[in-house]
Amino acid sequence: MILFPNAKINIGLNITERRPDGYHNLETIFYPINIKDALEVVPGEELQFTSSGLDIPGRVEDNLCIKGYHMLQKDHPHLPPVNIHLHKNIPIGAGLGGGSADAAFFIKLMNQQFKLGLSVDDMTGYARRLGADCAFFIENKPVFAFEKGDEFETIRLDLSKYKIVLVMPDVHVSTAEAFGGIKPAMPKDSLMELIAEPITEWRKFIKNDFENTIFKNHVEIRGVKASLYEAGAIYASMSGSGASVFGIFEQTPDLSFLESENEVFYEV
Repeated sequence: MILFPNAKINIGLNITERRPDGYHNLETIFYPINIKDALEVVPGEELQFTSSGLDIPGRVEDNLCIKGYHMLQKDHPHLPPVNIHLHKNIPIGAGLGGGSADAAFFIKLMNQQFKLGLSVDDMTGYARRLGADCAFFIENKPVFAFEKGDEFETIRLDLSKYKIVLVMPDVHVSTAEAFGGIKPAMPKDSLMELIAEPITEWRKFIKNDFENTIFKNHVEIRGVKASLYEAGAIYASMSGSGASVFGIFEQTPDLSFLESENEVFYEV
């Protein structure tokens, strides 16, 4: 069985307060895009994980798909060993949720292949245990996300008539760096309300709280956002904690001037 986990972008991101457990509450809009990995799972003699494409950092045993397997097997002891192969195409450390998508799609694939009988709510519950944005990818549709980013309200948002372009600079932004400059605050207006405004107005009101600090530390990322607006973007923003930046255009732009130093994904 093969599935194709897709990435997401954040349209707006407000860090609203620090939680007693050390995490932060936030509000954001998750919107799925068409940059995809390929995930294959087949029965095997023992649990194995292999990958191709982009190099995946860290230990294999820490991969979210492996963690997802052990989590499912704990509740479903009959689950056989599987061989997992992941072809990695979604940029890593980009704020696109690629690892979370892989884990959520792995849960869906295991449920389908081994007839575990899990409901959407069951799968969402498992995914939530693996990571804050992992649960989003179970239903994989535009949502207003809040609390840790793992509670959702479905929204009506369709950007299909626009051209979304994503630019990935050759920059790494750590989570610690991203949160290091954050001062949590409740926004004057909720993103749930602002996202209903015409897209031509988003630039005035919808922001990503991580940009202030990260743009100071990484002028390349700030430069990409400025370039997208110069190229005619209606709205442009860093996604999540970076380092990717997306632009929403009425027509596909020519961003060839960015391609020598960045990876550019058109019409995602």
